[in-house]
Amino acid sequence: MPLPDQTERVTNTSLSDRVRAAAGTVIDPELRKSLGDLGMIGEVVSDERGGVTLEVKLTVTGCPAAHTIERDVREASSAVAGVTGVDVRLRVMTDEERLTLRESLRPGSTRTNPFGPGTLTRVIAVASGKGGVGKSSITVNLAAELARRGFAVGVIDADVYGFSVPALLGLAPGGVSVRPVRIDDMIVPPVSHDVKVLSIGMFVDDHDVAVAWRGPMLQRTISQFLTDAWFGALDFLLLDLPPGTGDVSITVGQLLPNAEIILVTTPQTSASDVAIRAGSLARQLNHHIIGVVENMADSALEDGTPLSLFGSGGGERTAAKLGTTVIATVPLSISLRMDADAGVPAVLAHPDDPASLALAQLADVVVRRPKRLGGLSVERSGA
Repeated sequence: MPLPDQTERVTNTSLSDRVRAAAGTVIDPELRKSLGDLGMIGEVVSDERGGVTLEVKLTVTGCPAAHTIERDVREASSAVAGVTGVDVRLRVMTDEERLTLRESLRPGSTRTNPFGPGTLTRVIAVASGKGGVGKSSITVNLAAELARRGFAVGVIDADVYGFSVPALLGLAPGGVSVRPVRIDDMIVPPVSHDVKVLSIGMFVDDHDVAVAWRGPMLQRTISQFLTDAWFGALDFLLLDLPPGTGDVSITVGQLLPNAEIILVTTPQTSASDVAIRAGSLARQLNHHIIGVVENMADSALEDGTPLSLFGSGGGERTAAKLGTTVIATVPLSISLRMDADAGVPAVLAHPDDPASLALAQLADVVVRRPKRLGGLSVERSGA
């Protein structure tokens, strides 16, 4: 049914204004801004009996957040004193409205990398020498813990060949990743556990098919993730790098010369040796190494017997070779593995697990480290 025209309305301006204000406070779950600020609240009409009809303008056809937005707008509007009924009507923005929205989010038509030198965002790349050391699990749990503490956090899954971040954060139900919303040429990363996430897995139809790309395509993909995606204002941007010292790591060094590095290894000698090479590349790219995380370290059996499945000393050996320190020792954990399979970071699902406590200590180290801009040390207040 169309909205009442001007001659049929029995308006209650005060009620309409209050409903508009209330509906405008609803936060878009993807853009993380209020509907009012985004220009997504359209016409609001109220009658003398307290019935309200309001229009919500969605960014794209098939908006995945449409149901959530409609529900939240209805709840916010119904809570306004004097409202007896709410009719929420959804429509898609016109091209002109969408252009206005895009310009408000990313002013200017030139695509730029917002995370280069001078950014207020801490850019942290999580690296390893070899695969299978739990680098992605460290990345997503660190991101979730930082987000839990109130920081604005984004994650780029830069491991193009071995992407796993969407599944670890519950964004790949049934093996199919949630797709980012596109507003014209702007990519809006999906949000999970208050973390904004972008991965090549979100653009691949079949996760069982290998991504067979050469270096230039990899470089272009990472560059596009940085320039075309709208993450908004972030406190931290984490990158899950592929293992080794290949094209992606070098590209990140070129595009994000201000990035800091966390190296992940297991206690095993073979993992430690190749982690040292990854750290050596970071040094060549003039990246600061925050420290080494030793993952899959000793854990205790039920009778208290220590279990050293991968030996010992790998983290200390890596740190000593690179002139840095071990900043976290994460023990083997069944909860960490099970939570990863369930798409929920262990720091949220089982915060008292020994592995989660170690990851919380890692977040402490990351938060305490100041960001240096122009010789000034800047830390988030209250952190």
